[in-house]
Amino acid sequence: MSLRIGANPIGWSNDDLLEIGGDIPLETCLAEAREAGFVGMELGNKFPRTPDALKAALAPFDMACIGGWHSVELLERSAEEEFARAKPHRDLLKAMGTDVFIVAETSNAIHGRRDMPLSKRPIMQPDDWAAYGARMTDFAERLAAEGFRLCYHHHMGTIVQSEADINAFMAATTLPVNLLLDTGHATWGGADPAALAKRYRSRISHVHCKDVRPTVRTRVEAQDWSFLDAILGKGDDLGIYTVPGDGCVDYVAVFEALSGYSGWVVVEAEQDPNKANPLAYAKKGVAHLKAALHEAGLA
Repeated sequence: MSLRIGANPIGWSNDDLLEIGGDIPLETCLAEAREAGFVGMELGNKFPRTPDALKAALAPFDMACIGGWHSVELLERSAEEEFARAKPHRDLLKAMGTDVFIVAETSNAIHGRRDMPLSKRPIMQPDDWAAYGARMTDFAERLAAEGFRLCYHHHMGTIVQSEADINAFMAATTLPVNLLLDTGHATWGGADPAALAKRYRSRISHVHCKDVRPTVRTRVEAQDWSFLDAILGKGDDLGIYTVPGDGCVDYVAVFEALSGYSGWVVVEAEQDPNKANPLAYAKKGVAHLKAALHEAGLA
């Protein structure tokens, strides 16, 4: 697979607070995504969940289905139970011809709670990683047998947030568990995304590209905001996340560390569309990614 630039609809409609962007039709999201230069979309709450309907929604915009998020609860379930629970998602992705299976542990996550500051996020005990990693590896092997690549999404407000968490998770798992490198979550979580890219290059199978506004991050951390307040911004202020080229992430360094990468790079900037025009920001993100990919020798 060649390198392709796609998008997540989170810049148009929020999956954790459905009223954010709730008035924006799916057709508008897809038309603007295509105009911005994207050739694929990840799934969001407005997308049909049957193959025929999803193909019909994407076809007018010549847009591929990249894949989609699946919440796992392997802290509480066995790999066998989780695999059975994931059957509708597996069936949809298989019908759409994609092998990208994005997962994150959400059994005790707080990123969807606006009343919960990030300082209250769950922390794994050192002795618990081995058993959890074994269940995740078992789950990934079951997916691999059906042709899927498990792409684990480290995420603010979850058990895999910090650089130490990512390192512990990767040490506790083996292939076919892959890492979804998210430049925005890595940066906000205190890691250097380029260093993570270099360290785990052989196990990175999917990339989410968003940027971080450092002045907002300083305020968010000093005042201990919730994840949702941070990404949406309070009052008229913009949130912590934005598109590539509008923050502090060095994308040339990230892509240089990903030398030889083949797959999707996905713009995923969670913002309030009433504050950050989705089309304008999408165009800015695509232009910056193309320039950085070219400079890094990946395009």
